[in-house]
Amino acid sequence: MTMTPQTGRIGSSLIDELAADLAPIRPLRLWQGIALVALSALATIALVEVLDGLWRGIAAGRASDLFFIANGMFALVGAAASYAVLRMASPHVGNRHDGARWATAMIVLLPLTALLTLGLFGTFEQMTSDMYGLSCLAAETGFGLLTGGALVAWLRRGAPVSLNSAGLYTGIAAGAIGTFAYGLACPIDTLAHLASWHVLPIAVSAVAGRLIVPTLVRW
Repeated sequence: MTMTPQTGRIGSSLIDELAADLAPIRPLRLWQGIALVALSALATIALVEVLDGLWRGIAAGRASDLFFIANGMFALVGAAASYAVLRMASPHVGNRHDGARWATAMIVLLPLTALLTLGLFGTFEQMTSDMYGLSCLAAETGFGLLTGGALVAWLRRGAPVSLNSAGLYTGIAAGAIGTFAYGLACPIDTLAHLASWHVLPIAVSAVAGRLIVPTLVRW
């Protein structure tokens, strides 16, 4: 095919028209995403303090070892899942998320410990007789929305390849950070309560993230 001056001018004009609508995009910086998640987590804790008040028994030394272990696990899961989502926004070869998988799997230890210690009937009985259980489930799921929104905004700036995985881990991160934040206001530190009503919000948020987030991020 012979290129004529007229053909060249038409091609150049077409390229100029297409380029005229382009806008410069700022590159995603991982540290900015980490700062965004950290700020959303701090804002969530501040919101918990304003709406419910953090449990003063923590500073007074009345919290049990299990309280710190469980909430530490929730914080770790939230951080690992958030980090995975941030990296998914900028996909590249070798982008693995083993840390988030192992951290999430670690949450299973709480319900498993409850079943082994209290038995199936004992765990279920304590769950159903827990008058604060449903309120914890609702509050922790709700407080996770701030982190979930921040992660969705970050994903929309990037180009995630696996939207289903991004949605799943966004839900896990939101649920875990929401649970951690509200957990600082919940004085109930029994094994049955923490292993059920503080784990369920993560599962609920994971399912919601898997179903909803891909529709918000699709590109």
